[in-house]
Amino acid sequence: MEQVFKDIEKRMSNTIEVLKQEMASLRAGRANPALLDNVHVEYYGVPTPLNQVANISAPEPRMLRVQPWDKGIIGDVERAILKSDLGLNPNNDGNIIRISIPQLTQERRQDLVKVVKKNGEETKVSIRNVRRDANETLKKAEKNGDISEDDLRRYQDEVQEVTNKYTQQVDDVVNRKEAEIMEI
Repeated sequence: MEQVFKDIEKRMSNTIEVLKQEMASLRAGRANPALLDNVHVEYYGVPTPLNQVANISAPEPRMLRVQPWDKGIIGDVERAILKSDLGLNPNNDGNIIRISIPQLTQERRQDLVKVVKKNGEETKVSIRNVRRDANETLKKAEKNGDISEDDLRRYQDEVQEVTNKYTQQVDDVVNRKEAEIMEI
């Protein structure tokens, strides 16, 4: 049974990490290098993540700086940023690409909050699926005679406690990101 609990803890914590990564890539009006995590550049014919072909930094609160290691791909990097759905306009000076992060409108902020809440709900569904899998494993163990009916109830209560803990973490992540987005 200890292995079952280690497994659900691991799977639920991985789900939280994925949510945090998704939240980092959402634009909140501040420059954040994670904003460009989903941008891929054609590098020698292979779509490559931007952070593997360039140094990305945020020297100012509303500015990103992208410095490709290979100067020959600076045009490809610029095109990849323009093609992304981020709505960013890169400025290329031949060596470095500077990206000014525009102020978010209230309507855009509300749309981003909806996306954040949707991601949070999807994460909660994933956590509930892990709970369901754990409960099915426990029921099989009880059916096989490995654990008693009382143990089954106790273990299911423990699984629910773990589920509640991770659901609360999802709510915390979502609330923090929502506050960050709505901050003017």
